Amino acid sequence: MTECHRVLLAAAVCTKAGKAIVSRQFVEMTRTRIEGLLAAFPKLMNTGKQHTFVETESVRYVYQPMEKLYMVLITTKNSNILEDLETLRLFSRVIPEYCRALEENEISEHCFDLIFAFDEIVALGYRENVNLAQIRTFTEMDSHEEKVFRAVRETQEREAKAEMRRKAKELQQARRDAERLGKKAPGFGGFGSSAVSGGSTAAMITETIIETDKPKVAPAPARPSGPSKALKLGAKGKEVDNFVDKLKSEGETIMSSNMGKRASEATKVHAPPINMESVHMKIEEKITLTCGRDGGLQNMELHGMIMLRISDDKFGRIRLHVENEDKRGVQLQTHPNVDKKLFTAESLIGLKNPEKSFPVNSDVGVLKWRLQTTEESFIPLTINCWPSESGSGCDVNIEYELQEDNLELNDVVITIPLPSGVGAPVIGEIDGEYRHDSRRNTLEWCLPVIDAKNKSGSLEFSIAGQPNDFFPVQVSFISKKNYCNIQVTKVTQVDGNSPVRFSTETTFLVDRYEIL
Repeated sequence: MTECHRVLLAAAVCTKAGKAIVSRQFVEMTRTRIEGLLAAFPKLMNTGKQHTFVETESVRYVYQPMEKLYMVLITTKNSNILEDLETLRLFSRVIPEYCRALEENEISEHCFDLIFAFDEIVALGYRENVNLAQIRTFTEMDSHEEKVFRAVRETQEREAKAEMRRKAKELQQARRDAERLGKKAPGFGGFGSSAVSGGSTAAMITETIIETDKPKVAPAPARPSGPSKALKLGAKGKEVDNFVDKLKSEGETIMSSNMGKRASEATKVHAPPINMESVHMKIEEKITLTCGRDGGLQNMELHGMIMLRISDDKFGRIRLHVENEDKRGVQLQTHPNVDKKLFTAESLIGLKNPEKSFPVNSDVGVLKWRLQTTEESFIPLTINCWPSESGSGCDVNIEYELQEDNLELNDVVITIPLPSGVGAPVIGEIDGEYRHDSRRNTLEWCLPVIDAKNKSGSLEFSIAGQPNDFFPVQVSFISKKNYCNIQVTKVTQVDGNSPVRFSTETTFLVDRYEIL
């Protein structure tokens, strides 16, 4: 079929200067010709005679302005202008489905999605009898090849993780063999063995030092035979990380769960400061929270820990002055080698034997705390999700409110599940930004900061579905301020009580935060 017999020759999105961003030709046409046609288009509009189309001796341009861009259809001169305008309106409605902003870089990023959608509207130069909903359905059809590819990829990931665990066990066994040969890592009397025999303390240290997406990936628990097992867990995590990096360099992709990813992101964001002092403390809290969709706190559990790291042995004999301003009934527990009476009486963390020193170049958990409650007023960030059924699907209104004004939450992501196969949601009002993940069928509401100045916000969107489709809602965030307000205010020497310079790094993370 020749070009003159076909009605619609090409569809393009171009700049006001006539530069093509994305163009789909429905006839055989060279790149030079389409670029020439689009370059001539703005010059023809300068006549100002028409506002919807302009013509040359051979073709007609039917166009619609879109902010700084144009949606242009290039047709033959004998085409039906009314039908062309209707087709143009459909093309213009398709673009916001895939692009959040009508900008050049956004159009370029989603060019293939747009081309696939354009192909659903026009076939062989003629308009197909389709509407916007059908285009969504057609472009998101399940692919058997994609499912096979995903299955193969998941198998590769499982094998890589199994290999990683096997390698970690080999490294652990090699370390034990080295210890039996007398090449022991430096320890100090009794502290490490107490940490191992304590069980829960060792587990907390492991959890703090090694960021893992699942507990089963962590190496096997150390036996209480060695005097300093709990103090060397960080090295094990480092070697496992090195092995994961090696797998990545060989082309393997190691995936992790969303929460594991958030935790690792938080670790990067809150990396130790460059001017880290010889006495450095990491204060870390992790929250697990489950709320009902109709209100009510089902469970909230928070675990916190102070990790001490000394890099200069002359500061080994010190005491930490702890200030506890928590009024929620948090339960505190000191390390077995810490003088509990001294801590209870004076809020000082020091060793039972003041002549001994804390270990050097090791992260040591000296104080941990736990808070478990069903008191709704303790929820740091409330989420209220209201799906309402309408004639065409559901109108969803979701709100957040910060209840703890002293907190500052960063990189907040509220993830709402969406029904599959119904296309992208239509966003109404929104505070912040959003991302639509069509593969995972989720809508991510992203807020850089939530604090006392920005303590509430809302998101409204519409999509086909039922109220149950939009749960569970998941929340993730990181913060440089801890929830329980437990801080180290001063560090002093055991001898002479002279002050010691120290640095502190505080992290408040989400382990799991769901509205069911």
